[in-house]
Amino acid sequence: ARCSVIAAANPIGGRYDSSATLAENVELTDPILSRFDCLVVLQDTVDPVADELLAKFVVGSHMRSIPTDEQVDIGRGEGEATRMQLEEEHNTNNPLMNDQDEVTIPQSLLRKYIQYARTAVHPQLKGFDQDKVAQLYVDRPRHIEVQCLGDGTGAVVHLYDRDCSVQRRHQKVVETAPARGLPGGVRERLFADAVRLLESVRYKNAGTVEFLVDKSGKYYFIEVNPRIQVEHTVTEEVTGIDLVQSQIKIAAGATLEELGLTQDKISVSGYAMQCRVTTEDPTDDFRPDTGTIEVFRMPGGMGIRLDDGPGFPGAKITPYFDSLLVKITARARSRQDAAKKLSRALKEFRVRGVTTNKSFLLNVLTNDEFVNKTVDTSFISENPGLLAPSTSKDRAQKLLKFVANTIVNGPEPALGATGPPPSPSDPVIPTLPFMPLRSSPSLRSVYLKHGPEAFAKAVRKKDRLLLMDTTWRDAHQSLLATRVRTKDLLNIATPTSLALANAYSLECWGGATFDVTMRFLRECPWDRLAELREAVPDIPFQMLLRGANAVGYKSYPDNAVYEFCALAQKNGMDVFRVFDSLNYVENMRLGIDAVGTAGGIVEASISYTGDVSDPNRGNYDLEYYLKLTDELKSLDIHVLNIKDMAGLLKPAAASLLVSSIREAHPDLPIHVHTHDTAGTGVASMLACSDAGADVVDVAIDAMSGVTSQPSMGAIVAALEGTARDTKLDRDKISKVNSYWEVMRGVYAPFESGQLAGSSDVYTNAIPGGQYTNLLYQSKQLGLEDEWPQLKSAYAAANRLLGDIPKVTPSSKVVGDLAQFMVANNLTEQEIIAQASFLSFPTSVVEYFQGYLGVPPFGFPEPLRSDIVLSREIPGSDGRVMFEGRPGAELPPYDFEAARNTLEEKWGAGNIRDVDVMSHCMYPDVFDDYKTKCREFGKVDMIDTRTFVSGMEVGGKKEVVVEMER
Repeated sequence: ARCSVIAAANPIGGRYDSSATLAENVELTDPILSRFDCLVVLQDTVDPVADELLAKFVVGSHMRSIPTDEQVDIGRGEGEATRMQLEEEHNTNNPLMNDQDEVTIPQSLLRKYIQYARTAVHPQLKGFDQDKVAQLYVDRPRHIEVQCLGDGTGAVVHLYDRDCSVQRRHQKVVETAPARGLPGGVRERLFADAVRLLESVRYKNAGTVEFLVDKSGKYYFIEVNPRIQVEHTVTEEVTGIDLVQSQIKIAAGATLEELGLTQDKISVSGYAMQCRVTTEDPTDDFRPDTGTIEVFRMPGGMGIRLDDGPGFPGAKITPYFDSLLVKITARARSRQDAAKKLSRALKEFRVRGVTTNKSFLLNVLTNDEFVNKTVDTSFISENPGLLAPSTSKDRAQKLLKFVANTIVNGPEPALGATGPPPSPSDPVIPTLPFMPLRSSPSLRSVYLKHGPEAFAKAVRKKDRLLLMDTTWRDAHQSLLATRVRTKDLLNIATPTSLALANAYSLECWGGATFDVTMRFLRECPWDRLAELREAVPDIPFQMLLRGANAVGYKSYPDNAVYEFCALAQKNGMDVFRVFDSLNYVENMRLGIDAVGTAGGIVEASISYTGDVSDPNRGNYDLEYYLKLTDELKSLDIHVLNIKDMAGLLKPAAASLLVSSIREAHPDLPIHVHTHDTAGTGVASMLACSDAGADVVDVAIDAMSGVTSQPSMGAIVAALEGTARDTKLDRDKISKVNSYWEVMRGVYAPFESGQLAGSSDVYTNAIPGGQYTNLLYQSKQLGLEDEWPQLKSAYAAANRLLGDIPKVTPSSKVVGDLAQFMVANNLTEQEIIAQASFLSFPTSVVEYFQGYLGVPPFGFPEPLRSDIVLSREIPGSDGRVMFEGRPGAELPPYDFEAARNTLEEKWGAGNIRDVDVMSHCMYPDVFDDYKTKCREFGKVDMIDTRTFVSGMEVGGKKEVVVEMER
């Protein structure tokens, strides 16, 4: 028999009018037909009378018929007569009322209906054997598909099955492979019948044979879908076979055997689950939404696959196309884990600007019946709660509570807002013209397309001096105690990206910003990185990595440092400035290797102290730095950084050091960092440029000078018209600077009070970032009147510790010891004499125990031995000091155990990979951050003035809160 009738099966209210549709124009023999219980659907009626009669006969008055394109005109009288005759017999011979395994339709009734259908409904069925036409109702079936491949030679293989039973209005919602819970032997018979059917027609293509399976395991053929289907991804994930590629190769003439696709070589591993994220509103009958996508951030992680559609920031979603945004597929060893991964990915998926069906999908994926049992096509219709919107997190109320608490009690003391109140003026966000198309690729595009080595070569080829802007990190760390919030960075992000399009990089992350964002600003550092990266896609981002200390103040297990760098690079970080506070190469080696493994750009630092231009300065001479550079170069770094944390690099020393390194390493990019504490920063950076440096660090004018970096505008102006012209537009820079001139006033509560530079830094060598912090801490400790003595004590503490480079965390050790000396009125000599019984700060004791590594010229004795005497290192079997790199002795960090602990405490849906890493770096800080988030919600959307000081009586603020849908 040849069938040319194609009709869909209809699930109505959880029931199926199951029908068999044979593939269009496929020759089928009686033995094959006999394998199936139901063959051809008769439901595509156009006559209203026939529609109503068929509905009563098959599934009752709730069935919907799908009209065909043919309009058959029959007289109302003839239709009425036929209707009455069939209704009369239907009342006494309703086959649906029988509880039999086999449905028996009286031949008289069946033949009358077929005759009616032929004359009034389906003239295309004329010539069909009447005994081959039937309809059958199947109660609560499962929709099971068998994926197959055929090569046209008669060879066909199956790639196992998929469960597509979770459907809404004929549309599949969630698909899983393989199907589970089928009665014994049913799967094998499904596979065999599917393969036999396709073999009989020498099928050539990827194809899906679709079945309905009832509760008893009896199955019914629906159709062969001769194409790749939307849900093919789950089959690919569990079999490891690329269906699209295989189909193309078969079309090109390859056989299954040539492709290595024989049935004995095909197996499944684990479970895969797919859902489709669409721009439909579950609360409004899944009405398609339209609008412009404002934020589009896709999830990731092991076992997550994304097949995306038209989603990206700025995309216009119209009503004229399919509403699918992305297919998300999760793979895991169990069905339950696959559902968890898929649920986690959906929660990480960020779409703003249009409504999506995420809440509906999450309700399905967390439904116990779906996760732990088998469901059928009635699942969604019988669980209307799945359509309920996500529970609100009550963000608005929590935010109001935070603002009210700030108004009544003031800012938290730990925030340190002790200066004048915020300025009442708000900055104007400038509008800059967009740049014309680039004539050459940006440095970031070079890195992304060709890698770190190509990036380094591109830097060396530049004739102009490149600049790194520190405004988003070190500048506000040095001037405003690292308190600048993400909101204020994002406001100026687009103008900055236009003004500094030709910059070397923007320093925006790492160092103290990591813990301060959680500790004081109640923000997630990873969200800051992702949001800034989204706003500035084409300028390299740079961070500060403390070698084996990552972004903390201690050594971490090696695997934690590697994982941190991998996550940072994945989330948008490009250039990693790797340093060690003691210039201890073994600590730096770990950071360098971790960044290299992650694929980032390694910018290794030599922490500068002393004065290479003064032959009487001591150990830190030119030979020391050249030897250190050679060691770092041997570690396959991409860029060398001279890190002058205290602003000690005088112009003459800068010329000598940079020119000597350039002569020794002509192909190595040199990047110089300094602070302008003494006021010589601009002169020193110009000297570095003349000596062959490729990059120098600067800050926007309003955030430059004193303990920050030299002025960007001054260096740009000084080099205009010279061979090293930066090619940056001073007018654009000026507009960005206007924003920061006003914004700095908003952060007045965090100003240190230092109004001018201080050349005595050449004596005390206090790092710029620490200078303001130390001044603030002195006020808190009641030592403000003894600030001059504290600066002198800092120099003495440095001598006691062995004259070391002073960078976080070593600078903290020096500062803690200096404050200890001033607070207890102790001299250098008294410290040495009383070391064995003084109660030193913990940081000082741990320094001498080797927690930070080994200083360049060793620990001073007998001071070290006296201090560590009887102070055992916890868990070290009685040892009082480390030998070599301390982190080498630490066991690997157990990320899985940490995740389980955090999920148990904060909820499985509230913990991401980056959260586990934040907890790894700062467990107490992270827990406090999460506690505050639970109490007050996210507060990063309110303006800084309100964040710091609350609102005035009678004031009014409008805040946009992202509500869960």
